[in-house]
Amino acid sequence: MLEDVIDRLTCPVCSSAVSVADCCVRCPNGHSFDIARQGYVNLLPGDARAGTADTAEMVRARSEFLGAGHYAELCARLAALAAPYLSTGSCVLDAGAGTGHYLAAVLDAGAGAVGLALDVSKHALRQAVRRHPRIGAAVCDLWRPLPVRDAAAEVILNVFAPRNGPEFHRVLRAEGLLLVVTPGADHLGELVGPLGLLSVDERKSDRVAETLGDHFAEIASASHRIPMILTRSEAAALVGMGPSAHHITPSELADRLAALPSSLRVTGSFVISSLVPRRP
Repeated sequence: MLEDVIDRLTCPVCSSAVSVADCCVRCPNGHSFDIARQGYVNLLPGDARAGTADTAEMVRARSEFLGAGHYAELCARLAALAAPYLSTGSCVLDAGAGTGHYLAAVLDAGAGAVGLALDVSKHALRQAVRRHPRIGAAVCDLWRPLPVRDAAAEVILNVFAPRNGPEFHRVLRAEGLLLVVTPGADHLGELVGPLGLLSVDERKSDRVAETLGDHFAEIASASHRIPMILTRSEAAALVGMGPSAHHITPSELADRLAALPSSLRVTGSFVISSLVPRRP
């Protein structure tokens, strides 16, 4: 719930502490932000734009695919890595939380920790606040200063999402852990050509190091591959929940899938990087 994490949030206008009052989040300087009936608060500044935020259709596809358990192994690995850093009252901040699927898995293993889901998509956060009773959520732009107080989180999750190194360093405790998940080089390789999907940047790991290296030191990195057998419908949901959804229409996707076998062997490939804050 939002009340569980309100003490970790700050006003996006003046950076003051905020509190919940009369269905709003307010700061002492009079700035006020409505709490949606679903339970999340929109902390986007007035000049911000949602840009390429997940649409309602993408969120439905993600809920369908992840809900079927295809990435359960990834959830389990994240939970295992985060657990030693968590205790009752700890905070897990999910930067680019989407539907809260990974955050909920970490909280289930997190000994009473609370979760703060941040995402620019209100459609995604409507799902996230229902995913777990200890998740509070706020709409914000990860590229801007985060509406989060200094050293607010013991763990930050960043799963297929933008990486704001300076802000992650600011809001993570000095002894905390940043877990970054990026696609491996062969992620969904069996579908890239036949469906015309976006391919993984060959310099992906280099770019992660470039964006985070000034503020974090990597203590571990591991590659994981998840073999999946998907129906055409499941493959459509997988494509529809990711960035390729912005580049292919549903009708084009349906036509291309119709030319493929009804049972598809697909590889999920991931790199999980564990990082800790660099000390001044």
